[in-house]
Amino acid sequence: MPRFVEWLEAGYGGQMHYLAKRREAYAHPRSVLDGAQSVLMLAMNYGAGQPRRPHEGQGRVSRYAWGEVDYHDLIHDRLKRLAAFLQERSPGAKARGVVDTAPLLEREFAQLAGLGWVGKNTLLLNRSEGSWFFLAALVTDQTLVYDEPHETDHCGTCTACLDACPTDAFPQPYVLDATRCISYLTIELRDHIPRDLRPGMGEWVFGCDVCQDVCPWNRRAPATQEDDFEPRADLNPVELRALFDLDDDEFRARFRRTPLWRPKRRGLLRNAAIAMGNRPAAENVNPLRKGLQDAEPLIRAACAWALGRHDDARARDALRERKAIEEDSSVIAEIRDALKLESSL
Repeated sequence: MPRFVEWLEAGYGGQMHYLAKRREAYAHPRSVLDGAQSVLMLAMNYGAGQPRRPHEGQGRVSRYAWGEVDYHDLIHDRLKRLAAFLQERSPGAKARGVVDTAPLLEREFAQLAGLGWVGKNTLLLNRSEGSWFFLAALVTDQTLVYDEPHETDHCGTCTACLDACPTDAFPQPYVLDATRCISYLTIELRDHIPRDLRPGMGEWVFGCDVCQDVCPWNRRAPATQEDDFEPRADLNPVELRALFDLDDDEFRARFRRTPLWRPKRRGLLRNAAIAMGNRPAAENVNPLRKGLQDAEPLIRAACAWALGRHDDARARDALRERKAIEEDSSVIAEIRDALKLESSL
């Protein structure tokens, strides 16, 4: 808990203000379930094969989001069944299942339960399972037989995860500055992505797996046995240009029950524009021109930046035309920068 508070006070949580607002609640599982006595920690493997290399106009999606379902829904269903199992054997027992959303330090409780150690990339690592797994908890008012904590750190002198991070999101081993993490930038951040971090995002449009991909403990990690985590053909990788043809209803129909719903259409198209700007191609210009006319300023601004990275007359014409009618100051700033205009113009 003290390290969590220090992390918050350092500002590493960025716009995840819900963490600070619930800071005191993290002190004890009683904030999750009145009378809590035990936390049963569980892990579910989601690793499903290898990522396919994106071609022009394609983007990368983190492995955990490749499947047909939102993992929260699948795991919550399993936790309900586990709670029912407990209550059958202990009538009157209270239990609550938790996946990500409650004020519970799942990673720390998982280490206390013996499931692994916290690696230098701040993820829980297991010698046989690597790190391709979700954590979940069942909090109960029953007293269970407790496991021994995992005391050993098996990272040794390895710094592969720290060295590979494209945006230098680790100020030191075992500490993540979320405000520089690609996963935070593409999922949690609701505003414009800082310009200095955009090139480091590469082709990532939802999440990032770099620090896990390079981890030696993931070399022999087993594949998932859950069919629902098998990759959808359109997410490994995802076609970016087609995203600009989706209106709100079409976006909802395609992504509503998947993790990609979290950043909403505005966030995912912002990310797509950044990825297309990082890998300029003639075929990107027309989708970006369309995005430059979008109702969302966040999308227009990202498209302006991306068009500025295309050495194409169509891109410059589109920027000039939009500048003549644009009213949002953030978009105007991006257009001016893209055209390299003097600030007085």
